[in-house]
Amino acid sequence: MALRFGIEEEYFVVDPGSREVVPHATGVVRRAADALGERVSTELVSFLAEAKTPPCDDLAKLLEQTRAMRAAMADAAAGEGVRLAATGTPVLGELIPAPISDGARYAESLATYRALDDEQSICSCHVHVEMPDRERAVQVSNHLRPWLPTLVALAANSPYWAGRDTGHACWRVLAWARWPVAGPPPHFESLAHFEDLVGTLLGCGALMDTGTIFWDVRPSARLPTIEVRLADVALTAGDAALFAALVRALVQTSLAAVEAGEAAPNPAPELLRAAYWLASRDGLSGDGVDTRSGRPAPFRGLAGDLLAHVLPALRDSGDLDPVTAGVRALLEGGTGADRQRAAYRRRGRLTDVVDAAVLEPLPPLP
Repeated sequence: MALRFGIEEEYFVVDPGSREVVPHATGVVRRAADALGERVSTELVSFLAEAKTPPCDDLAKLLEQTRAMRAAMADAAAGEGVRLAATGTPVLGELIPAPISDGARYAESLATYRALDDEQSICSCHVHVEMPDRERAVQVSNHLRPWLPTLVALAANSPYWAGRDTGHACWRVLAWARWPVAGPPPHFESLAHFEDLVGTLLGCGALMDTGTIFWDVRPSARLPTIEVRLADVALTAGDAALFAALVRALVQTSLAAVEAGEAAPNPAPELLRAAYWLASRDGLSGDGVDTRSGRPAPFRGLAGDLLAHVLPALRDSGDLDPVTAGVRALLEGGTGADRQRAAYRRRGRLTDVVDAAVLEPLPPLP
């Protein structure tokens, strides 16, 4: 039986004229709540808005929910006289210091993390997959670790930052890596090991609370899920649903390995760090490293290895054909980062990049 799954996405609020980011998320969220209720919220920085899908049983439902969610968010933005853009980093605008949203928790975060909050202008996609319990969620996390750089490469959608090309396909990952508890998670011996380490990090002040555990994989503190948090927000709803389906299949495959008593590969943190950087620099077009063997390997080949690894889970869920077609489309047409750069090359205008990433509102009623 396929596990239920859902996504959370963040979007930049942009001015429709200048296409620069603007701090108007509060009004957008207030309007969007009419359609999405508690599934929409503000974020630390006030030119970011977040929305969530409900849990879904299958890929078709998740794609439908993601499209409807994005349309509702775009409609709310239009009502506020702004637009929303699905890029992992801001293409245009004055970013530092970032405008911090109102609220006691955001104020505490600014006091704790200081300039890290000032530069926290990134939009990501989080995939939640249901888990039987937290113990198995931690063990599944161990099995996911070797595949995380390949997922970064597949989801790359943040080449630009404040008017310049960073030379990276996924600049968001590097901006995020500066936080004290971020990036690929450690290998955990057990749930007790996870909780002991979190307790130490809380005790020393590296964590403000469990909500600031920013490892790229973590058992959710609020939901019966494992959360995979490493992706840039996707350029399209189809890209987002494809990525979520791959993550679900990988989690399903990993859970089966845990229940069969298979030991998880344990790549060295230094190797994972290097693989992350290679993935963030060049995305699918670059050469990386197979963290299972320690040997150099192109990310296009590693994407094929990932697909082969999760094939039984994709077949069981009925997702094999759409996911295989989606991965092939990424390999042939490029990642979100490739498509952002293609939009720029057409006329040499970064405003065109923003326009290519703007969410479409709901169609008007007849």
